[in-house]
Amino acid sequence: MIGPLEASSVGSTTSWVLENKEHGQASATASLGMILLWDVDYGLAQIDEYIHSTNTHIIAGALLGVGILNCRVNKNCYLLADYVHNKESSIRIGAIMGLGIAYAGSQDKEISIILNSILEDSKESLDVIAFSAVSLGLVYLGSCSEYFAETISLTLKKRNASDLGEPLFCLLPLGLGLLYLGKQDNVNARATTLLETFNEKIGKYCYMTLISCAYAGTGDALKVQKFLHACEHLKNGEKYQGPAVLGIAMVAMAEELGLEMAIRSLEHLLQYGNHNIRTAVPLALGLLCISNPKVKVIDTLRRLSQDRDREVAMTAIIALGLIGAGTNNAKIAGCLRNLSTFYDTFPSLLFCVRIAQGLVHLGKGLLTLSPYHSERFLLSPTALAGLVILLHACLDLRDTILWMYPYVLYFIVLAIQPRMLMTVDQDLKPVSVPVRVGQAVGVVGRAGCPKTITGFRTLPTPVILSAGERAELATERYVPLSPILEGFVILKENPDYRDDQ
Repeated sequence: MIGPLEASSVGSTTSWVLENKEHGQASATASLGMILLWDVDYGLAQIDEYIHSTNTHIIAGALLGVGILNCRVNKNCYLLADYVHNKESSIRIGAIMGLGIAYAGSQDKEISIILNSILEDSKESLDVIAFSAVSLGLVYLGSCSEYFAETISLTLKKRNASDLGEPLFCLLPLGLGLLYLGKQDNVNARATTLLETFNEKIGKYCYMTLISCAYAGTGDALKVQKFLHACEHLKNGEKYQGPAVLGIAMVAMAEELGLEMAIRSLEHLLQYGNHNIRTAVPLALGLLCISNPKVKVIDTLRRLSQDRDREVAMTAIIALGLIGAGTNNAKIAGCLRNLSTFYDTFPSLLFCVRIAQGLVHLGKGLLTLSPYHSERFLLSPTALAGLVILLHACLDLRDTILWMYPYVLYFIVLAIQPRMLMTVDQDLKPVSVPVRVGQAVGVVGRAGCPKTITGFRTLPTPVILSAGERAELATERYVPLSPILEGFVILKENPDYRDDQ
């Protein structure tokens, strides 16, 4: 994959990037950032050749690849800022997306000034403004910044109801929503203002998006009820019903009981919901069970993947990839192989199948998209933001990922993280110790020292943890400095340990 950009001198084989056309070239070049993810020093040297290309789409993809490469890595990435004001819109979009991904959650003032200046320019095209808004929302994720919220609100105010049908319009209110991600009541004043002062259709769309972002991961039953009410007994053509369905999943994903109840509610929506609702339901199921292939949900999505409504089928296929992301699940993989044969003559659906297959085998099964860590105790706002952006774009798959903006898929890189348990000593050098890995058991409120796992097997670290599994040390020689064995865990030697042998 990392080869010369131009034709080879030995044979007639050309670079795999050049085998694509226009926006496909941008996506192909950006994929180098995924292949070299987190390896900044080596990766920048490989992508540098593409930045100096004469093809604008390849340059745009290379700039996005640099941003992907630096995702969650504390390295300066101001190289992208030089291309933000380029005359070519594709290059500008690549640089803007790259900045948003590289600086997500950093609240970097210099980057925010650059992005804010684009939003204040009334001559900019909608796609450039949309990517600037969502990137600004990523940089100031969950900050409740009134200054930037006002800037995005003024940009939205200039739009009319006809803009609601534009492919990337959803990113404008979503950028505003990301500023309030997880901040609950702090959003009320802003959401009410938008509902009262904007055009009715745009106001409702923005309101649903803001409330869903603000209460994401809280498990607030009243908000779920409000979203369900927005989906009931309403006429077709209400665009805000899509964000309302996603809002049910975003709020209810906090704990297991609420998650199961939300799945039941979504299955009811499938029965009597209109086109917009039925298109969004598979995506909501995918978010509820992200990287956690529940058998019941797999069966539902497999049925929907052959629905007569092609858009419902496409979102169901993408959702199959999301629930199986990084698990190498054999049932989902077999289902997708059958679908690739079934949709052999439908390019759009086949492309969705290929995306889903890639997600199922994410990192050869060593990575996950789950935004939760520390046994579902903590939620990563950055990871959730990346998933939400992708899902909102998938509400209009035909005009976004399947048309001119396939690189929107790369926002998912914000959610990618290893799912391995790795143990290191106090000098941060790898140390292999035996651990017991089994299905987690709830022990809250139980007397004594009950077992925390069942059906365990003893394995040496590093070891892969699947959804719902828990690990505990199988030796007393070391003491973990973290109460939860997940990700990277530092061990120190137990001073009271005695080797019986």
